[in-house]
Amino acid sequence: MKEEVLKKVEEQKSILIKIADEIFDNPELCFNEIFASSTLEDYLEKNGFEVERGLGTLKTAFRATINTYQEGRYNIGLLCEYDALPMGHGCGHHMQGPAILGAAVALKETNLPFNLIVYGTPAEEGGGGKIKLLDQGFMKELDIALMMHGGPATQVDVKSMAMSSQKVIFHGQSSHSALKPEQGRSALDALLLSFQGIEFLREHVKEDTKMHYTILETPGAVNVVPDRAVGEFSLRSYNSKYLEEVVERFKKVINGAAMMTETTAEIEEMKRLESKIPAYHLNELLMENAKLINAKNLKPAREKTGSSDFGNVTYIMPGACIRVHFVPDGTSSHSQAFLDYGKTEEAHECIINAAKILAATVLDLAEENNIEKIKQEFKEYKENM
Repeated sequence: MKEEVLKKVEEQKSILIKIADEIFDNPELCFNEIFASSTLEDYLEKNGFEVERGLGTLKTAFRATINTYQEGRYNIGLLCEYDALPMGHGCGHHMQGPAILGAAVALKETNLPFNLIVYGTPAEEGGGGKIKLLDQGFMKELDIALMMHGGPATQVDVKSMAMSSQKVIFHGQSSHSALKPEQGRSALDALLLSFQGIEFLREHVKEDTKMHYTILETPGAVNVVPDRAVGEFSLRSYNSKYLEEVVERFKKVINGAAMMTETTAEIEEMKRLESKIPAYHLNELLMENAKLINAKNLKPAREKTGSSDFGNVTYIMPGACIRVHFVPDGTSSHSQAFLDYGKTEEAHECIINAAKILAATVLDLAEENNIEKIKQEFKEYKENM
């Protein structure tokens, strides 16, 4: 059966490459991916999928199913991104949709014992589209989620970082710095003290904890005690549960800085990304199929990666992203070099290889106990993360 499905992917090669190149040539920023989403939706509809265009408040999100959909079955999700950066498609998201479509269409007539659902997820680059979709009740029906991403090597990820982005506004009392300094209560002092507090906290957290900060608004003239200061803090850990502890300690630092300066503090969590729960068995299936199709530059799993809204998905259900080679080793995403490879032969090969790997892995999930094994492993790891 795999041979037949891989052949069906190959039959779509020219149209999938055309779609990817068109999306690359028409880059769109987060939540405004009108051309990309409609192009992907049109192809799915043309190939017999029932497509829901626009999900909740996200006009460029979509959900697609084939007519074999049945209630009470497992649901396997294929997720794709298609938003660009201001520089263009410097992260390769133009390849994700075509790869997912290639796999889905190749599988549509296969007698799978579960439902196959395609989700279009906008705004990964800073917009947290998947988080918004989850908050509005979408994707939660999935039992397993799969994605692809282009990169220097063909490999999988094990963990990603949970992140809490916090905005802090200190409010003080303005006065003349030279004539009435005793009447002033400096919001800037509070912010600077909070920065110093984070530096002291850094010594007393687990080694994989990352903490960063910046000033969002300039405080004003040097001869005026500033009554307002705004900062942003990024707190990260590979363990979502431990990150909660770090956030609570962070709040104590902020409130302590306010107490020392007789100011007040507003704390607002701007964004929350969860850690990826390891899915070793699912990763093994993906890599076995990468070997099956002779994908290039096979490498061991990346044990730890950065933060992504896909982490929020894989914190709820088992999920994995296969990274497929198309740029030389050492090439960083969000770089001009990465962008320059966007329409190359290597990029086109990446799309087809990813579609084949995903399609073959979905077939493997139909084998006895594979889904249950993946779900049980997920449950065991999540207890500690």
